[in-house]
Amino acid sequence: MQEGEEAANFSMVRRRRRRGLGGTLLAGVLVLALVLLMVGFFAFADSIPRAETKLDRSADGIVVLTGAASRIEDAVELLAAGRGQRLLISGVHPQTTQDELKRRSPEVARLFACCVDLDREAVNTTGNAVATAQWVKKWKFRSLILVTSAWHMPRALIELSREMPDVTLIPYSVVSAGLREEPWWSNPQTVRILFVEYVKYVAAVVRQGLDPIAHGGQRLSQRGAQ
Repeated sequence: MQEGEEAANFSMVRRRRRRGLGGTLLAGVLVLALVLLMVGFFAFADSIPRAETKLDRSADGIVVLTGAASRIEDAVELLAAGRGQRLLISGVHPQTTQDELKRRSPEVARLFACCVDLDREAVNTTGNAVATAQWVKKWKFRSLILVTSAWHMPRALIELSREMPDVTLIPYSVVSAGLREEPWWSNPQTVRILFVEYVKYVAAVVRQGLDPIAHGGQRLSQRGAQ
């Protein structure tokens, strides 16, 4: 009887040790994942450009993803300078009228009738990529200048390259005043924006790796950004 109790106690101790070891390993994995996440975030945040992009080439078309201020104005300036044949403004709010867009600048009003197209369907970056791919196919473009905020550019390049693996993408990053004038870590709002974008960027990278559409044909040109 005593031997049976000793065996039962020994077995219980072993189970507790295994559970303790398993909990320790799980905690270690979680800590390591957190460290890698934070290291990756700091690397991502430090890689965001702090100065405006300088282009050394043109493309067939230009696409600007709506969002932060001045993106559309910068894209229109590129169109007016002859950097592309047409401009797609992707993600325009359904209630935003053409007149409201034209009032942004004289150049917008001048070029709107001939060379500017609107996408009102996209509500996120994935939707931007789908709408842009349809537009590129319609006009048979082979190269594209992509205009969006500097912090949004890495994810935008991934999403658009998934939908258009045979189209050369030339990034044109729009840098916000906050990023130009102060370190990103000094402003809590900037830190929050960058961290949320980093999480979305990681998700996009994982999805790209799992999606065979993105394999074997991706052509991202970084030579356009200095």
